[in-house]
Amino acid sequence: MNNTARRGNGRLASGALRRVSVVTALFAMFLVPLTQPLCAQGPSYSVVYSFQCEPDGQWPSRDLIADSAGNLYGTTQNGGTSGGGTVFKVSVDGTETVLHAFAVQPDGAEPAAGLVMDSAGNLYGTTFYGGARENGTVFEISSSGDESILYSFTGGKDEGKPMASLLLDPEDNLYGTTTGYCCTGYQGTVFRLSPSGKIAELHTFAGPPNDGALPFSGLIHDSAGNLYGTTTEGGLYGLGTVFELSKAGTETILYNFTGFADGADPSANLLRDSAGNLYDTAYGGGSTTGACPLYGCGTVFKLSPSGEVTGLYSFMGGADGANPVSDLLMDPKGNLYGTTPAGGSSPSACSTEDYPGCGVVFELTAAGKEKVLHTFTGFPNDGAFPYGGLVRVGNYLYGTTNVGGAYNCGTVYRVAP
Repeated sequence: MNNTARRGNGRLASGALRRVSVVTALFAMFLVPLTQPLCAQGPSYSVVYSFQCEPDGQWPSRDLIADSAGNLYGTTQNGGTSGGGTVFKVSVDGTETVLHAFAVQPDGAEPAAGLVMDSAGNLYGTTFYGGARENGTVFEISSSGDESILYSFTGGKDEGKPMASLLLDPEDNLYGTTTGYCCTGYQGTVFRLSPSGKIAELHTFAGPPNDGALPFSGLIHDSAGNLYGTTTEGGLYGLGTVFELSKAGTETILYNFTGFADGADPSANLLRDSAGNLYDTAYGGGSTTGACPLYGCGTVFKLSPSGEVTGLYSFMGGADGANPVSDLLMDPKGNLYGTTPAGGSSPSACSTEDYPGCGVVFELTAAGKEKVLHTFTGFPNDGAFPYGGLVRVGNYLYGTTNVGGAYNCGTVYRVAP
């Protein structure tokens, strides 16, 4: 550790995350601000569905998306009939349907990211493993339930091992990131996949000190077509970056994380407001006076268009939560909603060496005051380790937990303020 920057609180693959092997993301259309204030009707928290592992999926770990009827769609990293994970649908009454069970080869396996849906109801996503060369895939699930592999990563120039959700533009091009975990010395890429299946590497990360490395998050874009994202490593201090990629393919590092009030190791999708400010969570960094005295328990931060970062909140690792890896959601008043996979007021229920507590759902006001909306308690009555963010349907926010529930294979839950 040097005097300028300090290390984030471990790697995202440690502890509980190491067990599931991959983590982290969601397309920007599902991160738009809430259009109405939230008001609870009925119980403020409930488990909507408990996964059963082999039949229907295990370890859901990313954000859900919703269609106009309120049906929820997501992925599980494991389970299903072939053990390679699933794409699932949960209806408004809590009925789950497996839309696809991954079979590894030539199919994909272990989808570590959320989904994006087009106007026709087709779903698009990525898998971390599987495909023709075991380096992951980009897949489509049609509205009729048929799966197509749009692209299999080779581990060459395209690198591979994508862990993030996709961005869909009006011309049906898909944009995403790869981690570079496929090959020694690779640092990850930003890619575009055309409707015809032709891939283009828009940027190849070079790593510290002049560039980021290991982009776990997906991308968002502005009205001019510029792309924005984060890397969990690299940059000037090796603690991650926020980057912009112009429509012409020129990269600009907007911020280098230091590990202090700003945070370290960001791994979630950015959220952009109407003024051009960017918001996100960082896994490490922040205050060292709580339960994470060496590296901090993570932060929520804001990056202004002028490049100034404000640490909106530093997690203390107790009842308030710890080590956020989820995307954020914003309401019209500027309140932010998200999750942490650790911390909470009942740490003994899910305590591990790296992850004390089962995690929380939190609300953060525009003034930086946190309110815990739910503390997870784990198997068998509740979920645990919510890695993904939240999506609004009606008056509730919906999300997933990686484990817990009646079968300890993960849950879909809903919560309201």
